[in-house]
Amino acid sequence: MLLRRLSTKFAASARPFCSNTRCDLAGTIAELNKEMEVVFGEPPSNGFGTSTVDGIMAQETQFTSQGSEVGLGGLTHVANTGEAQMVDVSPKVISKRTATASCKVMLGKKVFDLVSANQMAKGDVLSVAKIAGISGAKHTSNLIPLCHNITLTHVRVDLKLNTDDFSVDIEGEAMCSEKTGVEMEAMTAVTIAGLTVYDMCKAASKDIQISDVRLERKTGGKSGDWSRGK
Repeated sequence: MLLRRLSTKFAASARPFCSNTRCDLAGTIAELNKEMEVVFGEPPSNGFGTSTVDGIMAQETQFTSQGSEVGLGGLTHVANTGEAQMVDVSPKVISKRTATASCKVMLGKKVFDLVSANQMAKGDVLSVAKIAGISGAKHTSNLIPLCHNITLTHVRVDLKLNTDDFSVDIEGEAMCSEKTGVEMEAMTAVTIAGLTVYDMCKAASKDIQISDVRLERKTGGKSGDWSRGK
């Protein structure tokens, strides 16, 4: 019964990533040694000591180090402490980078006919949305808090009416020569363009849907080229 109690108490104190300090752990071990002395009449010959504390602290450091490596290969915007962070890109090499994104705006036949005939009260829907998408790409770092402020060399936003499902297909492309990619700029461009289409048409229908916002492909950077479906 005592051994079960001791093992439970010690395990709770020695968990990796716990908030206890070295002193807290040492105090817990000293308390366990005293309890064993009361039961057995003398302290255990191989009782827990400083070496045990050092071993546990080393184990915790190892877990922390492993967590850091996971962060570098996974969620780079999450620090070892679990807090949000802006990634330091200063060690990276400047290279040409491109990204293409897309989204779809489902209008419905009534609104689709109005847009295709350019009869919406607010004016030319597709032209206004195109300009809004380009402007949105240039303001990405203001909208996405941990996104870097980069210099874009080109932004393209195309909107096409799709008669098959009465929608607007939007594609956006962003380019730069920087130390970080332009995926967020491309995705922001198509999202803002889609929202603008909704704003221009909402008086005619509230049933409009924006969907399938996604990255289609990107080039450049350490991770190399990527394309959806490949």
